[in-house]
Amino acid sequence: MKPNFLRAKYAIVFIALIFILDLFSLLFDYLEYLLLTSDFGINTIEEAENNDLRQAVLGILYIIIYLTSAVFFIRWFRRAYYNLHTKVEPLNHSEGWAAGSWFIPFVNLYRPYQIMKELYVETVDFIEENNKEIESKYYSFFVGTWWTLWIVSNILGRIYFRKTIEAESIPELLESNKLSMISTMISIPLALVTIKVIYDYSNLEKILFSIKDGNSEKVIEPLTIQKNNEI
Repeated sequence: MKPNFLRAKYAIVFIALIFILDLFSLLFDYLEYLLLTSDFGINTIEEAENNDLRQAVLGILYIIIYLTSAVFFIRWFRRAYYNLHTKVEPLNHSEGWAAGSWFIPFVNLYRPYQIMKELYVETVDFIEENNKEIESKYYSFFVGTWWTLWIVSNILGRIYFRKTIEAESIPELLESNKLSMISTMISIPLALVTIKVIYDYSNLEKILFSIKDGNSEKVIEPLTIQKNNEI
C-alpha cells in the first residue's frame, strides 16, 4: 500500500474552499437579483459594473480552485483503489479506471460511483473479516447521496451555462441568476458530503494499513497527516 492520507487532506482542503466560495456565490447572486429587479438609474449603472467585476473575480477563483480540487480528488481516488487492490482481489475494475472513468462520456455517469461504492463495500468486508471493532458510521450511506448531488449539480450547471451565454434581456438575466442560486444550493451540500465521503474512507484506509496477514492492530485514531507522507 502507498501513502494516501496527504492526498485526502489536500482534497478536503480544496473542497472546503469550494464550499466557502459557494457561500459567497449565493450572496453575490442575491445582490445581483436585487440589482436586476431594481429600476435602473445613475446609481444602478455603477452598481451593475461593480456586480460584473465581483462576479468575474469570483468566477476566476472558482475555476482555479475547482480544477485544483478535482486533481487532488482524482489522485486520492485512484490511490485508494490501488491500495484496495493490494488487499482484495479481484476487484471489478483496474486501478486506471478510478481516474479515467471521470473523462469518458456516459461512462462518467456511473463508473466513478461504482468504484466508490466498491471501495466502501470491499474495504468494510475485508476489515470485518480481520477486525471486529469497525464502527457502522463507515458504511456507504453517504456514497449514494454524494453521487446524486453530483449528477444534479452537473445537470444544473450545464443548463445555467447555456442560459448565461444566451442571456441578453433583463428577464433572461433573471432566469440565469435564479438558476445560479439553485445550482449553488445543490453545490453547498455536495461539498460537505464529498468531504464526509473522503474523510470516512481515509479512516477506513488507515485500518487497511494496520492489517497484515489477516490480523490487525488496534484501530488507530481518525485521519491525521504525517509531514513525511508522499503527495
